[in-house]
Amino acid sequence: MDYLYLIFLVSAFFAVVLLLEAGYTAWNSSMGPEAKRIQHRLQAMSAGSAVSAESSIVKQRLLSEMPTLERQLLRIPRVQHIDRLLVQSGLNWSVAKFVGLTLLLAVVVLIAGVVLHFYWLFIVLGMAAVATLPFLYVLKACNKRIHTIESQLPDALELMSRALRAGHSFPSSLEMVATEAPNPIAGEFKVTFDEVNYGIPMQDALMNMTTRIASSDLRYFVVAVLIQRETGGNLAELLDNLAKLMRERFKLLGQIRVLSAEGRLSAWILSLLPFVLAGVINIIHPKFLAVLWEDPVGLKFIYAALIMMLLGIMWMRKIIKIRV
Repeated sequence: MDYLYLIFLVSAFFAVVLLLEAGYTAWNSSMGPEAKRIQHRLQAMSAGSAVSAESSIVKQRLLSEMPTLERQLLRIPRVQHIDRLLVQSGLNWSVAKFVGLTLLLAVVVLIAGVVLHFYWLFIVLGMAAVATLPFLYVLKACNKRIHTIESQLPDALELMSRALRAGHSFPSSLEMVATEAPNPIAGEFKVTFDEVNYGIPMQDALMNMTTRIASSDLRYFVVAVLIQRETGGNLAELLDNLAKLMRERFKLLGQIRVLSAEGRLSAWILSLLPFVLAGVINIIHPKFLAVLWEDPVGLKFIYAALIMMLLGIMWMRKIIKIRV
C-alpha cells in the first residue's frame, strides 16, 4: 500500500472526528443540557421568578462535555485522581482531552512504526514512552505550580498577619491576599474567599484549597488555622511563625539542592549514556548491535539491562532526594 495514501486516510479520519466534535460542541454550547441548566439557574435567580434554585453551590468539574463519554470515563479506575492532578496543575484540560491526547500519540507512534517496519518490541516501547508524555507534562506543570505557590505562601501569610493586626477579620485577610498577592496563589485564595461568601463553612473551604494544592506547607497553614479556631489564640503571631518557618525550610532546601547537584548530574549521565552510545554505534555500524534484537539471547540481555537500569535509577533517586 502507498504510504501517502495511508497517511491521507488517517488524516481524513481525524479530520472527520474533529469536525464531528466541533459540531457537537457548538450544539451543546447552545442547546445542550449544560446550557439548559445554566438557563434554569438564571431564571431561578431572577427577580419575581417562582422557580426555586436547588443546585449545589460547589462547582462540579466535568470529565467531558459529552455525556456518553463522561459515563465511559467514570468507569476508568482512579479517574478522579487524574482529574485532581489536572486541577492541581492549573491547566485548562479535561480528563477527556488528556486521555484523547495520550491515545492519539500512541496511535501515531504505532502507525509510524508499522510504516517504517520497525521491530514490534521497539514499537511497543515507543508507544509506552510517548503515551507518558502528556502525564509527564501535567506532572511537571503541577510541580512547578506548587513550587511557585509555596514560594509565595510566606508573603501571603505575612500579609494576612498584618491585616489581622489592623483589625480585619480572617475572611477579609483572605480577600486581601486574593486581590494584592500575585498569581497563582491569589487565584486559589480568591476561590476560597468566594466559597466562604457563597455559604460554604470555613473549614470545608480551607480543606478544598488543600485538595486543589498538594502542598505540605499549605496543609500546615490550614491545620494551624483550624486548630486556632477551635482553641483560640493569637492567629497573627501564629501566621508570622509559620512564614518564618517556611522561609527557613526553603533556605535549607536550597543548600541541599546545591550539595546534591553532583549526584543528580551523575544520575542523568548514567541513565542516558547507554542509549546515546547505542544510538551512535547503530549509526556508525548498524549490524554490530543487530544481534541484540535478532537473537533471543540478545533480547534477554536487553530485558535484564533495562530492569537493572530501572532499579539503579530508583536507587539513585532515593539517595539524592532528601525531604525536609
